[in-house]
Amino acid sequence: MRAGVWNNFTSWNPLFKTCPADVDNTSCASKVLQELGKNYPENKSIILKNRNKLGLFYTWYTLRPNLIFDKNYWLLILREYKNPIKSFMFWHKFECSRNDIDAVVNANVLFYLGLDDNTKPLINYMINIIEQNKENDCDEWYRNPFSIYYFFSRNYKKAIVELEPLKKPLIDRIIETVKEDGSIGASILDTAFGVISLLNLNYYSLIIEDAVAYLIKNQQDYGNWQRWVVYYGGAKKLSCFGSEEFTTGFCLEALALYKETQDK
Repeated sequence: MRAGVWNNFTSWNPLFKTCPADVDNTSCASKVLQELGKNYPENKSIILKNRNKLGLFYTWYTLRPNLIFDKNYWLLILREYKNPIKSFMFWHKFECSRNDIDAVVNANVLFYLGLDDNTKPLINYMINIIEQNKENDCDEWYRNPFSIYYFFSRNYKKAIVELEPLKKPLIDRIIETVKEDGSIGASILDTAFGVISLLNLNYYSLIIEDAVAYLIKNQQDYGNWQRWVVYYGGAKKLSCFGSEEFTTGFCLEALALYKETQDK
């Protein structure tokens, strides 16, 4: 979309016209293209324009009081007024709000942009969430603490030493959920997230071996793993999103990361 941002929905989805672009999809899509060395419009400046006074990133690109003077920004924001009635219904029907600040969204911004003066406020924000045991309720969409561990830990893996205070509590909380059969948490997806997070945090023990064996044992005939909820449509969990493909992608990431540690 304009200025190099992305929407949660594809252009042929009916909700594309009413759902505002968001920082999360923008950061994730940009990171993929960045890693692949593909050219795409510069979008760091438009991401940095979508922050509150504390330096945290809003989830949505939508109208709110500010003194930003940027043509692309305002054309992007005013897009919702092409369909004012549908836009009004969107904000009332769904659980999102214009001023949403979500933990995974901010963690993904940090993962994409890296640590600098603009993203420094995210460090204490993320650390405070874990110190205050708020990983169950720090994001409107990602309501599973294991998803928080996953997105936080991959920033730690990027050698952001300022996130060191996260290491021990994350490891301890993941290990506390290990089952006798080698699984972690409540599902295949939790197990995959747990393995990835522990390896990202430079933790290794027989717990990893057992969890990897559990993943391999539960791979289904077509090579996939069973579907599980990855994120919800809001804190009330009235709707959820997940698929075999989603779960399989994370399981493969866990196995690939494990193999990488074995090859070293």
